Amino acid sequence: MSAADVTEQVPQPTASGRGRPRKHGTEADCPRKGERTRQRILEAARRKFAEVGYERATIRAIAAEAEVDKSSVIQYFGSKDSLFREAVRWDIPVAELTTDDPAETVENLVRGMLGAWAADPDSPMAVLVRASMTSEEAAELLRGHITAQAVEPVAAMVDSPDARLRAALCGAMLMGVASQRYLLRMPDLAAADTEDILRLVVPVLRGLIDPEDAEQTGG
Repeated sequence: MSAADVTEQVPQPTASGRGRPRKHGTEADCPRKGERTRQRILEAARRKFAEVGYERATIRAIAAEAEVDKSSVIQYFGSKDSLFREAVRWDIPVAELTTDDPAETVENLVRGMLGAWAADPDSPMAVLVRASMTSEEAAELLRGHITAQAVEPVAAMVDSPDARLRAALCGAMLMGVASQRYLLRMPDLAAADTEDILRLVVPVLRGLIDPEDAEQTGG
């Protein structure tokens, strides 16, 4: 390496005496480049898992989709299983969507679910649901995600001996609506306006998570 090469890589002192990284060719760019590559692999993996399922997707095919070497996929994720788990990871911010008003909480949950699926057909949740149809490993992962991310936090809001069952039914209804609307594209659901879905679904789900109010109103 020549002296010029060394100079090019080392931040040069400014008038204040502090080094300032150059815009190109510095080590400071490497983490950002690495993160971009990692994200590109994740996005390619979601597309491939959604297209052919967990079992048929290969690291080689995912690498080709991401336009990287197979070794890069191994470097960042180690194995197909680890890559899959990372690609389909998601968080349902139940605590952030919860308010003192059960009806508002339910509307937030439904709107958030439908909005997430509408925004990205290859979202982590959608990909995991697709893969779970043909892979027991994916199905087990989905069960764990739904239980931890939806059933348990929603059950904590329900004042009833059957709180977990109510929360599970709430999750099943939400997942059913989302999957039939965006994956199966059932005609009536796919064509429906989101506000119309909310108008009909929110009262039903509110009856599940707010049983006391449902009894008072005769629901």
